[in-house]
Amino acid sequence: MAKLTYKIVEHDGGWAYKVGATFSETFPTHEDALRAAEIASAEQQVAGTTDGIQYEDADGKWHDELADGRDRPQTEVSD
Repeated sequence: MAKLTYKIVEHDGGWAYKVGATFSETFPTHEDALRAAEIASAEQQVAGTTDGIQYEDADGKWHDELADGRDRPQTEVSD
C-alpha cells in the first residue's frame, strides 16, 4: 500500500496540510497546520472495524465489498 504524505503548504492566506490534491482547512500559522497534520496522520493509522461497503465505479456500476478495518495506510508528515 502507498504511503500517505501530509505536506505543510501555504494556502488561502494561511497554512494548510495537503494529501495528494486535497487541502485541509486553512490555519493561521504554520505551527497550527503542522500540529493538525500530525494529529490527522496519527488518526489515519488507527484500525477501525471490518464492515461492508458499497461504491460506484467510473462506469456507473455498483460494487459490494468487505473492507478490512485493520488495513490502514502508512503515513508521514512532510514539513
